[in-house]
Amino acid sequence: MSLVRNTATIGGLTLVSRIAGFLRDMLMAQYVGAGLANDAFLIAWRLPNLFRALFAEGAFSSAFVPMFNREVGRKGGGLQSALGFADEVLAILFPVVILLVVAMMLLAGPVVWAMTGGFPDGGPEKFALAVQLTRITFPYLALISLVSLMGGILNSVDRFWVNAAAPILLNLCMIAGLLFFRGHTPLETAHTQAIAVTVSGVFQLGWLIWACDRAGTGLMVRRPRFNPRVRELLRIIWPAALGAGAVQFNLLISTSLAARFLPQGAVSYLYYADRLNQLPFALIGIGVGTAMLPGLSRQIGAGDEKGAGVTMNRAMELVLVLTLPATAALMIAAGPIIRALLQHGAFTAHDATASAWALAAFSIGLPANIMIKVLVPGFYARADTKTPVRIALIAMLANLIMNLILIWPMQHVGLALSTALSCWVNAGLLWWNLRKRDHFRIDARLKTTAIKLLLATLAMAALLLIANPIVAPHMVRGLFERAVWLIALMILGAAVYFGAAIALGAFRPAEFKARFTRRRAP
Repeated sequence: MSLVRNTATIGGLTLVSRIAGFLRDMLMAQYVGAGLANDAFLIAWRLPNLFRALFAEGAFSSAFVPMFNREVGRKGGGLQSALGFADEVLAILFPVVILLVVAMMLLAGPVVWAMTGGFPDGGPEKFALAVQLTRITFPYLALISLVSLMGGILNSVDRFWVNAAAPILLNLCMIAGLLFFRGHTPLETAHTQAIAVTVSGVFQLGWLIWACDRAGTGLMVRRPRFNPRVRELLRIIWPAALGAGAVQFNLLISTSLAARFLPQGAVSYLYYADRLNQLPFALIGIGVGTAMLPGLSRQIGAGDEKGAGVTMNRAMELVLVLTLPATAALMIAAGPIIRALLQHGAFTAHDATASAWALAAFSIGLPANIMIKVLVPGFYARADTKTPVRIALIAMLANLIMNLILIWPMQHVGLALSTALSCWVNAGLLWWNLRKRDHFRIDARLKTTAIKLLLATLAMAALLLIANPIVAPHMVRGLFERAVWLIALMILGAAVYFGAAIALGAFRPAEFKARFTRRRAP
């Protein structure tokens, strides 16, 4: 299957998951709001969610998948040899994550205090609630780590859709909790949400076990052995996780600073803004990065550096087509979007305005964040995990410095802006290192296309600036009216952007369709 087709498969299922996630967030805003209970739940969910991002979108996609594919392609190896390697990884992974979960549950109090400083704004009640919810949610880490291992195997045999569909179960479980099992108070409902997180991990693991058995890639539990293949994976997996998870670490830092130094609600404002900002990232960045890595690894393994360069240029072209308009829309129409989706029930107009400013700041870094997902595989496909992690550490340091500078004059918006700018630091250093090693050079086609796409984006941005005051009054009325006006704004913006892009010759619909339907030769 082609890169565009695989990306569309992953992106389409991710879109379903994100729509379900928005429904979940709308229900959370309605029943929990942006106060004490929601802040405590989001802190409790932040750590297992961080590890999910590191394993599912970091270590196993960036370190395990290339090694698994090299085993498949190795002479005398094949799929059975690769599955044997996966069994060996499972034998090490399972006891490690069990011990980590037990330790984190026992040390939940000190861990939450380290993250929040004891919630100076909310007092002992808020801190105690966050500790309780952390103990409830943390078993999710063990479950989702096993899901990530099996998902990496299925991605390697071109069954991308199975792993991409798994997060839908998380959102469905949390929606069910909010609709059918919520408590009478926000505190009780926060407990329900924490339980739903762990229950969803059980469902996701069952889904992946079933899919692996159907694909003939089921795993067996063996005695742990540190053989050369396992040692090689352990050598590269933690740098891979750190390198791919820089953005998540930055969000953890921002969340911790908000909990320590900012008024109650700041943690929730950052969360809701980040959720909207992550939608195009999940649809485009994760989809492209996941789809291109196995093929890129095979190209580099076969010595086809020219082909690898073409793959990266076309992947970058694809993300620009979709990312530039998304960035402009989130920056300019942040207010109408937040009000339409979230302003009801316990989520006030003040909460919507505060979240919209954070969304506009976060979206500045969206193109860089997505480009990171294209650039990082250029290192991992060559078994280089050290360079991305060094760059990620530089970006995290830059984020921390900017956080400490901007938090005081700009409050939570300064934290969002710091995260966005640190993404540009990360992406710029990744590109510079690949170019210096002659592993990636921007070709003439990409340069020309980027300029044309930027002009089309400016045309769409002008339209949104004109339309914002017109649609704003309709975004605080009934749900149906909000949906109609928001969808109309999106369709109009998309029509102007794609119309301008086609008129400028940024891409041809026929060519795009051909790339979507083209299958890899057998």
